Amino acid sequence: MKPKQQLITVSAAIFSLLCLIRPAMADRVQAAVAANFTATAKEIAAGFEQATGHEVVLSFGSTGKLYTQIINGAPFDVFLAADAARPQKLVDSGEAVADSLFTYAVGQLVLWSNDENLIDAEGRVLKEKKLERLAIANPKTAPYGAAAVEALTAMGLWGEYETTAVRGDNIAQTYQMAYSGAVPAALVAHAQIALDDRGSGWMLPRELYSPIRQQAVLLTKSAHKEAAGAWIEYLQSEPVRAIIERYGYGLE
Repeated sequence: MKPKQQLITVSAAIFSLLCLIRPAMADRVQAAVAANFTATAKEIAAGFEQATGHEVVLSFGSTGKLYTQIINGAPFDVFLAADAARPQKLVDSGEAVADSLFTYAVGQLVLWSNDENLIDAEGRVLKEKKLERLAIANPKTAPYGAAAVEALTAMGLWGEYETTAVRGDNIAQTYQMAYSGAVPAALVAHAQIALDDRGSGWMLPRELYSPIRQQAVLLTKSAHKEAAGAWIEYLQSEPVRAIIERYGYGLE
C-alpha cells in the first residue's frame, strides 16, 4: 500500500473511532430549574455545553411543582430550587445526595411596573395602597410568592392586598402579568429586571422577608451520571458565580 493510501486508511480509522468514542464520552443532564433562574440558567448552560461537550436539558417551573414532579418520578438529574426547604426534603428522604447540596444564589424581591412613572425609590404606591391590583407568585408553590406575602405582612399591607392580589403560577408568569400591563405592578425577582432598564421598580428591604436561599442538589438516582456531577461542579465555579451575580442575585 502506498504511503498516501496508508495515511487515508489510518485517518479514516481514527475518524471512525472518534465517532464511536464521543457519544460514550458526551452525556446529557436534565435539570429542573426554578422559573426565576430562567435567563441565567440558559446562559450558564450554553457555557457548560461548550466547555464539557455535555448537553443540558432545562425544565422551568415553580419550585413546588418541580418538587412534586421529582417525587413522582420525573426524569430529572439535578434540582435548582428557589428555596432551601424542598432540596433538603429530598436529602432527608434519600432522594438527593446530601454532599451535593449548596446555595447557588440568594434572591431579592422587587416591586416592578412596566410604567416608568408608577413606582418611585420609596415604593410609595405600594405603601399608600394605591395599587388596584398587584401580582405575586403563588405563595404555596413559589418561594418568591411566599416572600412577597411575608414582606407585605411585615409592612402591615397583606390585609389590604390579599383579596385583590393576582397569583401567577410561578414568578415568570407573575412578571409577564406586569410586563404585559395586565396588572399595574408585581412583586418579582430582581434577576428578572436587573439587566433591563424598562419600567420602574423598588427593591424591598431585606429585613422584610426571610433570605431567599436558592439551593441546588444532585438527585440520588443520577449520582453515577458524569454530566450531572459535572453540572453541579460547574455551577460552583467562579465564572458562573460571576454570571449569577451579574443577573442580580446575591451570593454566599
